[in-house]
Amino acid sequence: MTIDATMVGRSYSAAESYQVGREKIREFAEAIGDPNPAYRGDDAVAPPTFAFVLSAGALDLLLADPDLGLRLDRIVHGAQKFNYVRPIKAGDEVAATATITTVRKAGDVEVIMYETVLTTAEGEQLATSTATVTHNRADA
Repeated sequence: MTIDATMVGRSYSAAESYQVGREKIREFAEAIGDPNPAYRGDDAVAPPTFAFVLSAGALDLLLADPDLGLRLDRIVHGAQKFNYVRPIKAGDEVAATATITTVRKAGDVEVIMYETVLTTAEGEQLATSTATVTHNRADA
């Protein structure tokens, strides 16, 4: 199946929320080489790109949707932007829902834009991520 406008609006919610731990924040900060002390300790806040970790479960569902027929070996992750309502903190329990916002074709290449909304278990919005993936359907 090829991507078309009927896919716009499909949403994918991660099956489980993610409990943000201070150690996970510290490990992530170390992995990206950021020594900022705000990313350490009992009151740690997450680096801005940590939101990708939180949104990965919802993205996995989008990429695995059999109706989209995507092959991971033919996908390139493009631009991504994060908009925050407030910082993500140690102790937050975060739910993620990804929604396809735009699809278009350029020959064999399909462009999928999606938005992922991160909220607390109580429904407080934390951040929104917008991203683009391209998928090539051409025979290898």
